[in-house]
Amino acid sequence: MAVFPDKNPPALIGYYLGVVSLIPVVGLPFSVAAIICGFMGLSRARSAPSVAGKGHAITAIIMGSIWPIGILVFLVFYLLTKAGR
Repeated sequence: MAVFPDKNPPALIGYYLGVVSLIPVVGLPFSVAAIICGFMGLSRARSAPSVAGKGHAITAIIMGSIWPIGILVFLVFYLLTKAGR
């Protein structure tokens, strides 16, 4: 089993984009790209079992999802507290 998915560039790129997406304020565009690359890498890893990178792809999807989910949670709480006034 390869640690470095050299035959699955979308998974590896998505992984790095997911790490960059955790930077506050500028992370949102990177998180969208990380999610897209993560799903592309996951699809490639599932279609060809000899291609490594499933873990990198899943990590990219999870890390890329942190900002959008955080923004949605913030907006829901903001709207609920504003509606309660």
